[in-house]
Amino acid sequence: MLRLERNLLSAALASVLTLAAHGASAQTVAADTPAQEDADAVTLDRVQVTGIRRGIEDAIDAKRTSTSIVESISAEDIGKLPDMSIADSLARLPGLTAQRFGNRPQEINIRGFAGDFSTTLLNGREQVSLGNNRGVEFDQYPSELISQVMVYKTPDAQLVGQGLSGTVDLRTVRPLAFGERAVALNARGDMNRLGDSDEWGSRFSASYIDQFADDTIGVAIGYARMDNPTQGRQYESWGYDNGVLGGANMHLIEGDNQRDGLMGVLEFRPNDRYHSTLDVFYSQFDKEESKRGLQMGLVWGNGSTLIGGTRNANNTMTEAHWTNVKPIVVRNDYNAADDSLFAIGWNQELKVSDDWTVSADIGHSSARRDERLLEIYAGPADQGRDTVDLVYNPAGYFDFTLGRDYTDPSGLRMYDPGGWGGERAQAGYLKDFRVKDALASVRLDATRTFDTGFISSLAFGANLTDRTKSRASSEATLCLTAACTDNVEGVIPGQYVTNTSFGQFGLPGVLGLDALGMFNGGVFHLWTKDHADISNKNWEVEEEIATFYVQANIDFDMGSVPVRGNVGVQVVNADQASTGIATFQGVALTEEARRGSSITEVLPSLNLSFELPAEQVVRFGAARQMARPRMDDLRANAGYGFDTQRGILSGSGGNPELDPWLADAFDISYEKYFGGKGYVSLAYFHKDLKTYIYNQTTEFDYRQLPLPAGLLPPGLPDGWWEGEYSQPMNGEGGTLKGFEVAVSMPLDLLWAPLEGFGVVASYSDTDSEIEPLGPGTTEPLPGLSKYVSNVTAYYERFGFSARVSHRRRSDFLGEVQGAGGDRTKVFFAGEGVTDVQLGYTFQSGPLENLALLLQVNNLENEPYRTISDGLDERPHQYFEFGRTYLLGLNYRF
Repeated sequence: MLRLERNLLSAALASVLTLAAHGASAQTVAADTPAQEDADAVTLDRVQVTGIRRGIEDAIDAKRTSTSIVESISAEDIGKLPDMSIADSLARLPGLTAQRFGNRPQEINIRGFAGDFSTTLLNGREQVSLGNNRGVEFDQYPSELISQVMVYKTPDAQLVGQGLSGTVDLRTVRPLAFGERAVALNARGDMNRLGDSDEWGSRFSASYIDQFADDTIGVAIGYARMDNPTQGRQYESWGYDNGVLGGANMHLIEGDNQRDGLMGVLEFRPNDRYHSTLDVFYSQFDKEESKRGLQMGLVWGNGSTLIGGTRNANNTMTEAHWTNVKPIVVRNDYNAADDSLFAIGWNQELKVSDDWTVSADIGHSSARRDERLLEIYAGPADQGRDTVDLVYNPAGYFDFTLGRDYTDPSGLRMYDPGGWGGERAQAGYLKDFRVKDALASVRLDATRTFDTGFISSLAFGANLTDRTKSRASSEATLCLTAACTDNVEGVIPGQYVTNTSFGQFGLPGVLGLDALGMFNGGVFHLWTKDHADISNKNWEVEEEIATFYVQANIDFDMGSVPVRGNVGVQVVNADQASTGIATFQGVALTEEARRGSSITEVLPSLNLSFELPAEQVVRFGAARQMARPRMDDLRANAGYGFDTQRGILSGSGGNPELDPWLADAFDISYEKYFGGKGYVSLAYFHKDLKTYIYNQTTEFDYRQLPLPAGLLPPGLPDGWWEGEYSQPMNGEGGTLKGFEVAVSMPLDLLWAPLEGFGVVASYSDTDSEIEPLGPGTTEPLPGLSKYVSNVTAYYERFGFSARVSHRRRSDFLGEVQGAGGDRTKVFFAGEGVTDVQLGYTFQSGPLENLALLLQVNNLENEPYRTISDGLDERPHQYFEFGRTYLLGLNYRF
């Protein structure tokens, strides 16, 4: 029987021997001894399999030897993954794609599901997140510090913390398995170019791996630093009324991303029976962004008059002329987020006897985000009106011509030009958010191996996690007077003027101000806001999850066909609770209350791998999969009030008693391998969601609330207590299905003169019958692009390397941070992003192992766009961030 439980070095040897067997088809060769095979494998690995090919072949081997359907990333060498973060690498895997934030991939969508449906592990332990929900922001993880990634598309019972769409396991290097001392230094300069504007930054990383005491102690340390200035331009519409633009915002963006990452691993294996591993990961990511521009109301302005225009066949007014436009607001924003992420874990494994192995693992993961959104407003000194001419630009926005000058501070004043503050004169606004997430875990496992029979081993164990996540919000109006009541016009202090040029969206210039400097300089008075909407953003959710599992690992021959796999079951018990407050018309009804529930789910799983002749593998997977509810849906907050328009009592809030998303999943995959150097695969998947969580409105008896009489309007009719309440609830599910095709092929397997050339490509097509807003609704599943494709062409030989990667996805519904700081759904147009990498590594002489690198990200300056009503000529958002050039070197010794 063919045994695939081999190490990565043996894979290289098997690949070469397979090709040799093809070249000498009738020749019989005696088998090497295991010791000789291992020695030859090490030699071949060092001499023949390096660079791009090394990473590809290691990933192929990981895919082939797995009993589940997986995708894998393996670093070419220590510290040599070329991407800005691990998100770039993940986005090129079959069935995966990324949603970009700014100019960087951040959220990973697996098989058509948003990031909240997957789970991320670090060295096998569940990780916390920095956003409002569960989806991990992968740009927090420097690619230089990650050695391997496994993406499990089908789960097994031993995979604790699994997701519904998939499970991403990030892995750092294991120094004893690495097998040799290595030091790698990586330095790069980068330039971001948008139009004629250039911003310069840098990246640096250093890694050290070593083994001591006769290879019983291993140490790995890695550090990565990124200083990445950014720039961009941003157009946003307010929507359309009968095809006419209702209003718009136009901004230029300047920012800076600084990330420091640290990884450490300490291994101790004094003998074949005991193995201990301690690993630590830390990431600090500071982001600052300054935005300046204009915003104006047209249809939804203050008395704006449309005097003419031109409509197209879709009734969209692609050219329009306006007078009496007010307000036109000069807007200057400062947005910043300080993120920190920490994870530590200690694993101990003891082989009690030849048949029994036990292990214990403890871990901790924590994250904190401090975020500030600051807005400063100004407008014409006389609060005057303006003329606006606009025309649709096929690039994906409107160009504007205005009648007034918005660059001269002497003609502008600070005040509340839109009347947004109501009774408070709002010359600016401040929002501060804090997200904290902490998770502790303890895991115990035991494995019993068998020498005979179709069950090769039996594994069972338990995992306990305790997680607390909270979000706190505070908001304040910025005023020019202490009482915040008079809408006075304030003179703009000249020392805070930063820029006046603009040159985008038809606007030659817009006044730029140092918003943070004005705030810190005492220009404004703060009026702290206390509102039900703000209170609703403050929540805390606690989860205690106990997972028990048993799994039988299968290894036998079915006739002449080797069969490997596993069958098992998880029992997951979740105690979930949230602390929140109930308000009526913004007034707290009671003290904070705690609500929650206890839920138990049984998750069976089956994975079978049939190893057919000619290196063909057929895999089948069946499992019940689960995703925990969104964190913000589990909040206990509730807000009630009187709906004056409909004359009824109404309310909304979270639901701490939600059941998780559940799906019955079936997968089948065919894979054909070529000597460990290449493969072709075809996979089909089907997920039947038993429940889906969406907002539902039900009748509510308001007599159960402690409503003081003074809060209710006078003269209420009989039955006034019969109102409505809206909250997330478990509702109907649906099916999602699709297929994936993938190929990884060095082209010399097809024709010898093409040695050094290769291609890695994939394509997926996904259909969904899920109605995320409930039966009869048409909104698509968040994160779903029907078509996703990835193509990478590479060349590597004689020290030269080149790689061109292009990833494309069709239209999809994504989530971004909205004006209130909460997640908001928007439609994104399809996009294609191309990256290029060129390199040369010195093969000998005094510069041996020195590698030079030139890289271009987003080669075609692909913007990301959203549209309204499904029509391209009704742009909703247009963000452009330019292309980024990197030039650097890597030295390994």
